[in-house]
Amino acid sequence: MLALSNVQKSYIEPGGGRLPILDIASFRVAAGEQMVLIGRSGSGKSTLLYVIAGITSADAGKIVIDGIDVGRLSEVARDRFRADKIGYVFQTFNLLPAYSALENVLLGMTFSRGRADPARAKNLLDRVGLSHRMSHKPAQLSVGEQQRVAVARALANKPKLVLADEPTANVDAGHQQQIVDVIRQTCAEEDVALVLVTHTAEVAEQFDRVDHLEEFNRAVAVT
Repeated sequence: MLALSNVQKSYIEPGGGRLPILDIASFRVAAGEQMVLIGRSGSGKSTLLYVIAGITSADAGKIVIDGIDVGRLSEVARDRFRADKIGYVFQTFNLLPAYSALENVLLGMTFSRGRADPARAKNLLDRVGLSHRMSHKPAQLSVGEQQRVAVARALANKPKLVLADEPTANVDAGHQQQIVDVIRQTCAEEDVALVLVTHTAEVAEQFDRVDHLEEFNRAVAVT
């Protein structure tokens, strides 16, 4: 499902030099596999997810998702591929402020080749505990509720791969397990691969596979 080969990414520093962030010889996730990615702050976890999703382009290397070499796609084609194949839970939610929780999930569906499915959108919002908040806009929701809307939106299109960047970081303790359960159960039911970044030990210990980014990101080892 997901295969990275010799992927490198760096950023230009203010002085003009390059700061290496990623240098990964190999990273693979099978179809339907669920795994956790952990690592210290600054080890490149969020950057890795951005590169996998094609939000940020790698400097070198190959990223294959569902048989497609993402790096060979044009920017427009990459955006379409991401909408069709990838569900992304952002740390900052990225909800549209003018739209309700339900409309945010439905709008996410329209970016793909499929059609908006109100029944699925409502079911997902119900599963994350927001059946009573569907008509509320982001400004009317708590930070944790906005995170739960973002989770529902990421699952809406029945993606092949879900990338979840700290999906429980802004959720109160009472809803953290609910979020993890919704993501994992939906992915299991629909044979979706899951890469979940977390700093929470209670979340990580629920997964059979837990990878430490520092162990295979050579850029971190060098710096």
